[in-house]
Amino acid sequence: MTSAVSGKTLPPSLWAVTAPSLAAQPPLQGDATCDVAIIGAGFTGLRCALGLAEAGTSVRVLDAREVGYGASGRSGGQVNPILRKTVEAVRAELPPGIGDNLVQATLSSGTALFDDIRRYGIDCDAVEKGWLQVAHSGRMLTKLQALRDSWNAAGGTIRELDASATESWSGARGYVGGLFHATAGHVQPLSLTRGYAKAALERGAVIHEATPVVALDRDPGGGWRLTTPSGRLSADRVVIATNGYTDALWPGLKATIIPFVSIQAATAPLTDEQQAQVLPRGTTFADTRRSIIYGRYDRDGRLCIGCIGSYPDAPAALGAFRRLKSGTERAFPALHGVRWDRKWGGYIAMTTDALPHLHEPAPGLTIGLGYNGRGVAMSAVMGRTLAARILGMPDRDLPFAVTPPTPVPFHRILAAALPAAPPLMALADRLDGLRS
Repeated sequence: MTSAVSGKTLPPSLWAVTAPSLAAQPPLQGDATCDVAIIGAGFTGLRCALGLAEAGTSVRVLDAREVGYGASGRSGGQVNPILRKTVEAVRAELPPGIGDNLVQATLSSGTALFDDIRRYGIDCDAVEKGWLQVAHSGRMLTKLQALRDSWNAAGGTIRELDASATESWSGARGYVGGLFHATAGHVQPLSLTRGYAKAALERGAVIHEATPVVALDRDPGGGWRLTTPSGRLSADRVVIATNGYTDALWPGLKATIIPFVSIQAATAPLTDEQQAQVLPRGTTFADTRRSIIYGRYDRDGRLCIGCIGSYPDAPAALGAFRRLKSGTERAFPALHGVRWDRKWGGYIAMTTDALPHLHEPAPGLTIGLGYNGRGVAMSAVMGRTLAARILGMPDRDLPFAVTPPTPVPFHRILAAALPAAPPLMALADRLDGLRS
């Protein structure tokens, strides 16, 4: 991998080093046909392909790079079964009934993902030990308490922790309280992505890597024609599942999401003594700062920590790794002086309403994207939904509203300004500390 910022060759992510291998899938060559063509070989596209292949549908997945190249293979791997909004706010955004469907799909999203992993025998270091969501200020604790009350009233099992319990459960200092989500956990994300790919291949799906789609056109016969550098694919239906790596293939789609950068770093394996002081229960962890610190252990005892950054291929740009390191050491004093072995980053897709989006802008074209940092669990919900939609699920049963793509106002200006946002977010977080 080469950095667009520095021009230097970067080391691979931790996940690329520890994931089981997957045989390279050949690029599309010449002309081919299928029932459904899927653009994007990440969680969403591959889970959709798996569902379609199980139903006997002819499906091909095309990716410009390789399976799991995007956010699916670079994420923190945290399985977080809650949205960023209260249940009441979710229902207010969606048509009657659809909001209730999304709430229930969200509450069960963690369990459903781990059920997938067991059902398909996916080797992805799955851990079901819950998630600590901790508040860095009294104001944010009040917001977390509102989320707890709202989601528990809808059937959730979220537990509130006071400041003492938060410190005991997490080992982290400086937090005023938090929530424990028992149905959460974490996975090795690239292993999960490759596991979905393997399961889809075994059921008859075809995957083409190194196959960018350079043109997407309606076929005179009513279907679709996908043009690639070395071939052409005709399909009755098309799914776009590119999330934070969405480009200009479909007019206006790129402008419907805000592509934030998430950077991550992994320590050397921690000693037993360090692990007893940092996330001793093996949970995942995320705080409420704007620049957010989130983390979990990998299978070898490395602590994998992430935060908001500026450039995905340059994790240290604009001080991002320095902020991540200092934030981690502030929260976990036992980690002062620990060795950091790897750094990497990637894009995540945020939406203005903090909800995933399902679009059908033309007959036979379905799009699912926009997971707002909840992509590991929610993208699997979307992938299953896209397959069910294609197989005939009526609108009233969907967990997402079918909406037209709506560009974010001033998207070009926002996208240009995003690299400067993380330092400003970190400054606002420090000011929170002075006010509390």
